[in-house]
Amino acid sequence: MSVLAALPSPPSWYPGHMRQFMRMLPALLTRTDVVLELRDARLPLTSINSSFETILQKWQKERYAVAAGFANSATNPGKANEASLKGHSSTICERIVVMNKRDLVSEWGIEPFRKAMAAKFPDQRVIFASWNRPRDVKTLLETIVNVARENRHISNELNVLVVGMPNVGKSTLLNALRNIGIPGPTPKALRTSAHPGLTRALSTRLKLSQDPLVYSFDSPGVMLPFLGKGELGAERGIKLALIAGIREGLYSEESLASYLLYRLNLLNPSNPAYLAILPPDTPPTHDLAEFLAQLSRRLGMLKRGGEPDVERAAVWFVKWWREQGCLLSSSAPMPLVQEEPQLERNMSCGDACESPERAEPSGLRGGWGFDFEWDVGQGPHLLDPSPCDAAESMGRIQQRMAHIIDAYVERLQEEQNSDEGVSETQRKKKEKEEQRARRAKRVKALLEARRSGR
Repeated sequence: MSVLAALPSPPSWYPGHMRQFMRMLPALLTRTDVVLELRDARLPLTSINSSFETILQKWQKERYAVAAGFANSATNPGKANEASLKGHSSTICERIVVMNKRDLVSEWGIEPFRKAMAAKFPDQRVIFASWNRPRDVKTLLETIVNVARENRHISNELNVLVVGMPNVGKSTLLNALRNIGIPGPTPKALRTSAHPGLTRALSTRLKLSQDPLVYSFDSPGVMLPFLGKGELGAERGIKLALIAGIREGLYSEESLASYLLYRLNLLNPSNPAYLAILPPDTPPTHDLAEFLAQLSRRLGMLKRGGEPDVERAAVWFVKWWREQGCLLSSSAPMPLVQEEPQLERNMSCGDACESPERAEPSGLRGGWGFDFEWDVGQGPHLLDPSPCDAAESMGRIQQRMAHIIDAYVERLQEEQNSDEGVSETQRKKKEKEEQRARRAKRVKALLEARRSGR
């Protein structure tokens, strides 16, 4: 049985350029027609940045109100003069969520997840894509271009703003979109890196399509100002560190290796991906020390006296997963998920709910990506279902995903409505800012009183 070890406290990584972009975002949205929000398909829930949500929801509400005003004026000629854009560049309002790096998750989980998200967020289009799969890039470009075509009567060009957390692949995907959308040779327009934080400012306008005209802006990756308190924040942080979404060095390699071992055992309990780098016929293990010792000996990473160098092995293991192992783990077969009358007791979303006090599982645990896990029962037949059983299992997987998404969204809302999403340092800083504002208000009132001779 896979057991999650204690996790280190989450670090805070919120450089000044991220704060500056978030201050600019409301003004940028007034001249934006389509928001393309990129998330990592391996962390479809954890890579949701709740900082964006409030701002984007306000933008959508304002755009819908503007569009309703013009529609009303069209049907009521007497109110034609009352219609106004109210500071916005147009009435076009589309939000597309792109789950990038789809090749790094098992294909069987994509459609159940898409359906579960559509039921929860009917106003969001969810598209799975990978920059290295031309068909995915073409489908995404066609979706954007169709929005431009449908709204030619409103605007002769479409402006797309790309947002997301660090290292979800925004710049790489934009280069791929431009390469397909613009005829002829197109030089790489945006710099890319495997490390987070390369893009630190809003890019210049990048043309994605000539007819109709579509322009895009790349933006800096924005991390949450605070990853959360307790185990919720701890697991959220280590997931982002594993996909290199947080600056390197904030977590020890051994902590990353421990969590990675736990997750790989969930993705494929009977044949986890790491067995490919261990000696033949090695059984799966949940013991990190034993695993790293075996890996050290297999790689020849030994200290004096033949002692396994587990620190070097942990570094190698995490690097292997990022470069090769993640693709290997995506080939895990679909498990047969049995009907479970006590859904709430036996489901967990990792950090989505009250993570880590997970219910005692009744058998094997399985999952999809790093955000979904559930009981799959026991027995080898459950990992090789028949077509009929597989169809039923897909419906149950969608049901479990829907519950996990609901729980995660509810948890995010609780964070926003309380001080759980704010660190102690941020809370003190906010108090000081409020004190300065009150002091400035009192001084202003005194000066005005003196001028008036009171």
